[in-house]
Amino acid sequence: MFGTFVHPPLKVRFVLLSLFLVLLPVQAKEKKRDDKAVLQEEQQDYYKKWLKEDVVYIITDEELDVFNGLGTMEEKEQFIEQFWRRRDPDLRTAINEYKEEHYRRIAYANERFPSGKPGWMTDRGRVYIIHGPPDQITSRAGGGYYARPMHEGGGVTSTYPFETWRYRYIEGLGQEIELEFVDASLSGEYRLSLDHSEKDALLYLPGGGLTLAEEMGLAEKKDRPFFSPGMRDSFPYMATRAQDDVFERYERYVRIKAPKPIKYGDLKGLVDVSIGYETLPFRVRRDYFKLGDDRVVVPVTVELDNGELSFKLEKNQSYVAKVGVYGAVTSMTKQVVDEFDYDLVQTYLPEAYAAQAQKQGRSTYQKILVLDRKLRYRLDLVVKDLRSGKVGVSRTAIVPPAFGGEILKASSLILTDLVRQVEDVPQEEMFILGNVKVRPVLDHKFAASTPLAIYLQVYNVSADQATLVPSIQASYRISKGKEVLMEEVDETGASIQYFSGQRMVLVKSLPIQQLKPGRYHLNVKVHDMISDQEVSAGQVFQVRAPSAADGVNKTASLQ
Repeated sequence: MFGTFVHPPLKVRFVLLSLFLVLLPVQAKEKKRDDKAVLQEEQQDYYKKWLKEDVVYIITDEELDVFNGLGTMEEKEQFIEQFWRRRDPDLRTAINEYKEEHYRRIAYANERFPSGKPGWMTDRGRVYIIHGPPDQITSRAGGGYYARPMHEGGGVTSTYPFETWRYRYIEGLGQEIELEFVDASLSGEYRLSLDHSEKDALLYLPGGGLTLAEEMGLAEKKDRPFFSPGMRDSFPYMATRAQDDVFERYERYVRIKAPKPIKYGDLKGLVDVSIGYETLPFRVRRDYFKLGDDRVVVPVTVELDNGELSFKLEKNQSYVAKVGVYGAVTSMTKQVVDEFDYDLVQTYLPEAYAAQAQKQGRSTYQKILVLDRKLRYRLDLVVKDLRSGKVGVSRTAIVPPAFGGEILKASSLILTDLVRQVEDVPQEEMFILGNVKVRPVLDHKFAASTPLAIYLQVYNVSADQATLVPSIQASYRISKGKEVLMEEVDETGASIQYFSGQRMVLVKSLPIQQLKPGRYHLNVKVHDMISDQEVSAGQVFQVRAPSAADGVNKTASLQ
């Protein structure tokens, strides 16, 4: 009755199996493509919710423009991370107190202020999320009989349900901020009111809920500022309190719903929202020197080409450029270890500026950090040309090396055009290492007329047991490719600037006036003759062509 099933021929079955095997990877690719599309759609929904719900009341117009201009999910994720960090009131803690409080406020608003829609969408929810809990709340949830205070005109009326919120102080708005929320629809949705009369349930009832002046025949309801704003300055409607002035109330109504200004300064904010600004190029260098078994000294040096800066002729007839520098050092647990800012000022006299000396000059700033050798850190830096508004942002890692043990080890090798011994070491002075002032040249470009100097520390150097003096051979070699162009060998210790049981400091000046413009390699090798150990450090540098500005440029020399 049902018929008989007949197997297809073997050839047909083979064709069907082949077709299935061909279609299988196609279907797998389509499923993978569908899964990817679903994931992207979910991520887009997340970003949309974050923007339209989570931060809709606190994101600034500038940040909104930046976010809307982002194209990739990675950029948006980075923006969101930086958005919260920009508002963190205490970067020294692992918890972002602002973010935690913000989401607590959203949850509270949803719990306490719903009215047919989530509480965060209501006026009370919005104000609560932006400004937090008021210092005082007067609630008349049942409305009804109400004896007006004199600043509202006196008299007796009946009101809709309303609440009065009082803030002692709101940044940007001032002291004694009073807000009224009225449920005129009796639906549970309290709306922020512009006028005290909005809560008057008898407002449109002739002869009902009169003020004292209206009872005495000195005014009529139609004359109230609610109906006639032009009457606000006439008797008896003159505001007895400054905050009841119509214009004050309108301004407060608008500003109370606006995002609060970000607490921290411009440069600190730009660490976190660094997308979309015209860039200012700069270089960053991190050097490492042993301080003890568990600590290292890390000079962080920032260098800018003066040709990138905007100079302005000031009253003293000097051309001046100003750069703001901000930096933060954060541990891997997101605790701020150090934070610093500095105003970097570069000045040229008219004759130097006319010779375009700034084109070859550079501005340098340094912050010397003392860090735990066993930890890893993140360094955020922002530089801003205060005249042009150009901004540069950098995020790098600080990874202190291990200098312990008995093996001969070397610090960072610094190439410099300024190194000198100082007698009295000033506090917070830049470029000071021990009793030596050494200013790194980050671009490693030197004029042939300027000596090339090196600064290097070597650790675990042995000392003669009788004299307590090291016995070392230090060689300083400059080469180009495989060709050695210059080599000086110090076997007498003449280049030892300082020696103790923990470190040896080498300072050496090398003449480079015979070198043609081009790139070269410097190698410093130290041989400990007592322990028969060697350690070396190298660096590439460049000799630049002479410039007409060299004669007037403010250059430093070896002292």
